[in-house]
Amino acid sequence: MEGTCLHWSLHMAPCPYCCWWRHSQLAPCACFLCLPSIFCFLQKQPLGENPLLFMKYLLCKFKLIYARFSEAIGKRMSSEMPAENPLSTEVPDVEEKLNSNDNQVSKGELASDKAECVGVMSKKQMKKLMKQKQWEEQRDLRRQKRKEKRQKRKLERQYQLESNNEGSVRKRIRRDVVPSTLRLIIDCSFDNLMALKDVKKLHKQIQRCYAENRKALHPVQFYLTSHGGQLKDNMNETDKGWVNWKDIHILSEHYTELMKKEDLVYLTSDSPVLLKELDETKAYVIGGLVDHNHHKGVTYKKAIEQGIGHAQLPLGNFVKMNSRKVLAVNHVFEIILSYLEKRDWKEAFFSVLPPRKGASPLGEANDSSKCDLHEKEAGEDDNSDSN
Repeated sequence: MEGTCLHWSLHMAPCPYCCWWRHSQLAPCACFLCLPSIFCFLQKQPLGENPLLFMKYLLCKFKLIYARFSEAIGKRMSSEMPAENPLSTEVPDVEEKLNSNDNQVSKGELASDKAECVGVMSKKQMKKLMKQKQWEEQRDLRRQKRKEKRQKRKLERQYQLESNNEGSVRKRIRRDVVPSTLRLIIDCSFDNLMALKDVKKLHKQIQRCYAENRKALHPVQFYLTSHGGQLKDNMNETDKGWVNWKDIHILSEHYTELMKKEDLVYLTSDSPVLLKELDETKAYVIGGLVDHNHHKGVTYKKAIEQGIGHAQLPLGNFVKMNSRKVLAVNHVFEIILSYLEKRDWKEAFFSVLPPRKGASPLGEANDSSKCDLHEKEAGEDDNSDSN
């Protein structure tokens, strides 16, 4: 049979959805699942072939759902309604006790209200409540952090102001610079006499010379001649910024092509000529050679062959050294800069020479050597007496 209800049974039984008792021989269940079967049973045709019947079915369905929903809400509200309190027939003493415990009652009511709120709240509301509580608890901590940030910014501003003041002082010092007319040349024509590690050392010494000349109160006219070969390749590889160096002349030509021979003076420790004063009209040449004393006298021989002047710094007149008198390129350069500023060879030497050279003033060195001799003689005398 078309449209028969699935809930029909051969005996009296409740509907599993609405719990209404119906006999299967009289009528189908009255729940909304059985409504289409009712209409199909009455009309004796399928539900999908009759649009009007389908509309009637929807209307009945919504009415039944609304009735059931309103009934459920009414039951819930009636269950949550508090029972009416009976009229108090207590004596006035009990009322006084209740009035004395008003604070306790109010606290209990607040606690009960909170408990009810917690019971009714959803998980999302609970999370919001916990976040709000944490926010309130961390209020002092946030205030302390804001205070620390303000103090940090204040210190940073003070540091910036101090650094700006230092920069202005440096600028003022820089304005007091008086460039010297003295020409100082580093001869880089010994590229074939050095290994790569020595070329790298020479590069570092040239960097030091450039930096010291930039900071000097009387900077010299700095020249780098015969620039090429391994030195240039190493500078291109490790220090590409050398092309932007200021106050320096980096040239591939030889210094004899740039200066007059009568103006040139080659500084070499093998020269018998002692340099007493610096002539700022001259051009002094420093040999750019790091050879660890493998090529002795090569710079002196070169000066003789080229027919130019030569001299050595008056190191032996002021300084007693434990090592050889050959100095690095940057040491000679810095000594000349220091002499131009102080006009004193002794101060210039001791302000530049490193401690590893064991430099000491010449007078003190002689005194110490005399004391050593006396001590040795005294020791020999003691030994002879004991024998």
